[in-house]
Amino acid sequence: MEYPDRVFKRKIYEKLVDWKRSKDGSTALLIRGARRVGKSTIAEEFAKREYTSYIKVDFADAPDAVWEAVAHIADRDQFFLQLQFIYNVRLEPRKSVIIFDEIQKAPKVREAIKYLVKDHRYDYIETGSLLSIKKNTQGIVIPSEETRIDMFPMDYEEFRWALGDTATVPLLKQTFDDKKGVGDATCRKLLRDFRLYMLVGGMPQAVNAYLDTQNLSVVDSVKREIIELYGDDFRKIDPTGRATRLFMAAPSQLTGNATRYQVTSVLGRSQEEADMNELIQDMEDSMAVNFSYHADNPSVGLSQHKNMQQYKMFVGDTGLFVTMAFWDNEVTENIIYQKLLSDKLASDLGYVYENVIAQMLRAKGDKLYYHTWPTPSGKHNYEIDFLLSRGFKLCPIEVKSSGYKAHVSMDEFCKKFSQQIGSKYLVYTKDLRKDEDLWLIPVYLTLFV
Repeated sequence: MEYPDRVFKRKIYEKLVDWKRSKDGSTALLIRGARRVGKSTIAEEFAKREYTSYIKVDFADAPDAVWEAVAHIADRDQFFLQLQFIYNVRLEPRKSVIIFDEIQKAPKVREAIKYLVKDHRYDYIETGSLLSIKKNTQGIVIPSEETRIDMFPMDYEEFRWALGDTATVPLLKQTFDDKKGVGDATCRKLLRDFRLYMLVGGMPQAVNAYLDTQNLSVVDSVKREIIELYGDDFRKIDPTGRATRLFMAAPSQLTGNATRYQVTSVLGRSQEEADMNELIQDMEDSMAVNFSYHADNPSVGLSQHKNMQQYKMFVGDTGLFVTMAFWDNEVTENIIYQKLLSDKLASDLGYVYENVIAQMLRAKGDKLYYHTWPTPSGKHNYEIDFLLSRGFKLCPIEVKSSGYKAHVSMDEFCKKFSQQIGSKYLVYTKDLRKDEDLWLIPVYLTLFV
């Protein structure tokens, strides 16, 4: 059975439009993101709709003739002529764009961006993962004539768009702004819809599979292919396999309720600090994972108190996270998915909710921080799951995987830092309510925090 090819509506498209209008060819556009988030697709869709003609050069699968042209890129007239012959496309000055897909594989072209932009004949879009780009820039001059934007997996609103629903998220925004609940029955329905997003995730291939089949086991197989691809990528940057093992252990590390990622429990004996710092930075640059760093002294300038040795690692896409949590099964069975969807699986799913909150905050542009400190007895720790800067105030967020409304850590944190607290939220799985000056919001409203 043949399924339709889909190009999903993505919010990043408006950023591309803004770049074209405001820069008018004075910079190239570099779209960075993890593998399979849709960078190439959105670049080509933008080129089709906003330009008279375009050429897409995929350096992961370029013919020999392209590499011959690249070897003489300094002769721009000849370079452009060769590309037009190779791709059988006529380029028009100031009306055409050239897409350099997987730019990290052609560092010489990246270095030449400075001169291509100065030539000003055409516009240029580059795509690639930040990690691969960094690893392939040794010995070249990084162009300053780039506008760089990050692309993430589909957020919840984009997921609803893919399902043909343009009403839900604007209505959710209205309830958040009005600070009014929707009633328990409607809330349960909205939570079930949101859990579907948590299970499928925001990787376009996985969403496509769901729309084609409505079968979550088929979706799971697609996600496993992406996870294995990420594992292969990590092995390329770290042949020892440490990065791959750290990545695959992310769900179990969050399940353990530790106040940090316990590297030694995954890799064994203590690792060299400098070596680990570089490895962690490489993993963060991959954008396949989201790191939340401990803020040792919470203040609006959270980055000034960032502890590079104390962090939590979340998977960039929660759909992938769910599959990784059940990795030992050859395929995560539909029965498990159905129980997760109905919120009836026995295991504590708090870590899944934490992961999706991390994903939603990163997609909104927030850096991730958390804070822990010992209880008076010293036997346990208080913890604020996420800390955001909002203006001159801190916005603390505590995450619950159920309707449980206790918030001791939040109360103690707000006593300790009372002068710095703005809005504060407990994210949980019930309808919107207020407890004195604390807002209790269902997880799907995190979009608007």
